[in-house]
Amino acid sequence: MDELRKLLQENLNNEFISAVLSNPRKKEAMTKVKVRPVLVKEQMVFQTEVFRNNQAFHENLSARESVEKLMEMMQNMRQMQLETERFSYTALVSKKGKVTIKRRAQRNVRGGGELAHNRKKRYILEEGVPVAFLKDLGVMTEEGKVVHARFDKFRQINRFLEFIEDVLPELPGDRELTILDFGCGKSYLTFAMYYYLHELKGYDIRIIGLDLKRDVIRKCNELSEKYGYEKLQFMEGNIADYTGAEEVDMVVTLHACDTATDFALAKAVLWNAKVILSVPCCQHELNRQIENDILKPVLKYGILKERMAALITDGLRAQYLECAGYEVQLLEFIDMEHTPKNILIRAVRTGKKGDHVQEIKKCEEFLHVSPTLGKLLDV
Repeated sequence: MDELRKLLQENLNNEFISAVLSNPRKKEAMTKVKVRPVLVKEQMVFQTEVFRNNQAFHENLSARESVEKLMEMMQNMRQMQLETERFSYTALVSKKGKVTIKRRAQRNVRGGGELAHNRKKRYILEEGVPVAFLKDLGVMTEEGKVVHARFDKFRQINRFLEFIEDVLPELPGDRELTILDFGCGKSYLTFAMYYYLHELKGYDIRIIGLDLKRDVIRKCNELSEKYGYEKLQFMEGNIADYTGAEEVDMVVTLHACDTATDFALAKAVLWNAKVILSVPCCQHELNRQIENDILKPVLKYGILKERMAALITDGLRAQYLECAGYEVQLLEFIDMEHTPKNILIRAVRTGKKGDHVQEIKKCEEFLHVSPTLGKLLDV
């Protein structure tokens, strides 16, 4: 089995796509095993999914641990299909334990050894073109190849830039633009915004990232200085208390928790921000408030109540923004399979205020809710 161990040791890396162990000798032990790379706290690990008795059991392991685990599992399996970006391997194990490994080159490979079925879409930030912040954040290799386990992050960044590309005609191009990113976190998207708007599009912009985590802010400022991004600054602070700007062109708030999103949206309206991009998160407020005798049979189920509360929260937020003079769209940010927090609120200021306050009040009364944003905007 030494050749099988060598195969795993050489391929559980950034180019690994998946593996399937099948054809068990004893089905009661397991019927199938699937392996895929995932990110856990920004570290790549390998997730094993073991199928047994119509159930699936998951475990995240390091590369070294995965090799040992898979070798143990292959004692019961006759076949393993392993896919990497460049090659496809089929390993067969006979009754006597003899291992036969067949290798073939991936047919749909294009420049950089990337599978066409994973890379069909043309992205704003192109694959194969090294970008400094993507390399430092572990999304790209030195050669500009996207690390397979971080392809979802790469796709998310590009999807976000597409939303910005759509609203560029709404932003003035003859002066400096000010953009505030509330709850910027590790700032994948903040750096992407600056790179796209300033480096690729040539806009004169100033971006301020705001977050509560001091160590994160320090690291982001170090990276900004390293790249020479003179007008990209990160500050420690609370969304509700921020007073560092008087006029803002675009407000971005991604995964600001619960009512922090509401305070960010209210600030944006106060500044008459031309564009608002918001991906809300953890909508707990209405989950605590929502109450309705007619819907009681449904609301008794916690998971349904949580999802309904989240959808109603964002629907009302969109309505409040319309009443404040914005044209609002609710859009899918990334696929549902990656995260349930996948709704983006995109609002563009038109100055035309919606006249459906009474409809909003009826909805609030029906559900016995009083959302923070409605109170902040006095709707």
